[in-house]
Amino acid sequence: MKFNLLTTDKHSRARAGILSTGHGDIPTPVFMPVGTAGSVKGVHVKDMYEQTKAHIMLSNTYHLYLRPGTEVLSAAGGLHRFMGWEKPVLTDSGGYQVFSLSANRKFSTEGVTFRSHIDGSYHLFTPENVVETQRIIGSDIMMALDECTPWPCDKAYASKSLKMTHKWLERGFTHYDKTQPLYGHKQAYFPIVQGSVFDDLRTESARFVCQFPAVGYAIGGLSVGEPVEDMYRITELVTGILPVDRPRYLMGVGTPTNIIESIALGVDMFDCVMPTRNGRNGMLFTSEGIINIRNEKWKNCFDPIDAQGTSWTDTHYSKAYLRHLFISGEMLGPQLASIHNIAFYVHLAGTAREKILSGDFENWKTEILPKLGKRL
Repeated sequence: MKFNLLTTDKHSRARAGILSTGHGDIPTPVFMPVGTAGSVKGVHVKDMYEQTKAHIMLSNTYHLYLRPGTEVLSAAGGLHRFMGWEKPVLTDSGGYQVFSLSANRKFSTEGVTFRSHIDGSYHLFTPENVVETQRIIGSDIMMALDECTPWPCDKAYASKSLKMTHKWLERGFTHYDKTQPLYGHKQAYFPIVQGSVFDDLRTESARFVCQFPAVGYAIGGLSVGEPVEDMYRITELVTGILPVDRPRYLMGVGTPTNIIESIALGVDMFDCVMPTRNGRNGMLFTSEGIINIRNEKWKNCFDPIDAQGTSWTDTHYSKAYLRHLFISGEMLGPQLASIHNIAFYVHLAGTAREKILSGDFENWKTEILPKLGKRL
């Protein structure tokens, strides 16, 4: 597994590259649809291939560990075979999910003890057994176990959390080196930069993770409620420290505007639940702005969902028809909206890549940003 950096924009840190994996090449910048439990909600794998054109999917170790469980995944031959997805998969270690269980988890130097949100049973995640679980899942990219600090948090807490995350990384990387993939393809292991919104802690963490010879590195603990200015400031700080020749993954980010701004700051990989979560509720992202498809104004609008035609749904269904599906409570409405939104996000990252390669990223960014957040 390797990363080939093709070019960097002359006016920003935006980059275009190719991350090669055992399940195919990933052109970067790239958006990764979220298939938390081995399924992108409401979207068939066939549509993931043909309509969204996604290059890689994200799934979650915490959820897959609890259900269906490692025994089932092992018997199936890993997640790729289990879900019928032949392209790359990245798995989050579960640190964020455990973070969200604030009333039902306890951190220690050993790991984190938590109660299942399904049946209340107790479990322990350690840096080592999270590696083992991701070996069984068979993801192409595995994430290190970390603590995602809340926002706001004081510096003393953020510093203590960071020290624990770094100790976990040392143990996790050691175990990663001692173990082997189970299904015949390479697996990368990404460390995660933490440190909340404190510049010195983020600098310390970025320099620390650079000691590990990883294929790529992630920036975690952002998009958790902090002001967007802080997110961009920290992202710019960290990408200025991480190795130039490795991909940078900004976890859980974000809106189309966030993605374009962060690409300009040197980020290569993104994931977010917004395309499907918002799509299920009737919010559509388009090249001209944001649509609430339930609004009366779309009742007699027979134009395509997005004139740019980022997916098959855009040219085959009108706004009026999609509104009708939502107002009628038809299951097809949220499904088509989810497919459209994922396709739009994938297309947006792909267009950014094309503009970087052609040397026109800055002009394109200036033109498109005012449109992306506009309510239509």
